[in-house]
Amino acid sequence: MLDREQIIEIGVSVSMVLLMLGAMITIGTQYGGSSGTLSPEGGELLVGTITGFIVLMLAVGIGLAYVLNDPEDGLEADDETDADTGSAI
Repeated sequence: MLDREQIIEIGVSVSMVLLMLGAMITIGTQYGGSSGTLSPEGGELLVGTITGFIVLMLAVGIGLAYVLNDPEDGLEADDETDADTGSAI
């Protein structure tokens, strides 16, 4: 069975991919020629869409990691154990 966090991550990822595909299809239909070639303006928009998708997925990933992080997971450093051992991590 999938956890709540995994379902949220899957839902957000699938919606972002569908958004990107929709933008790419829209660019292709608006700037595509009759011979199936893409105009230079369409190519620039397509590169911008891919770059924007990468930046958006980075931001969403960081946001989900921040929102879904539970203190009980033990992912953050424990200040008491670092001070006791004297290690500089």
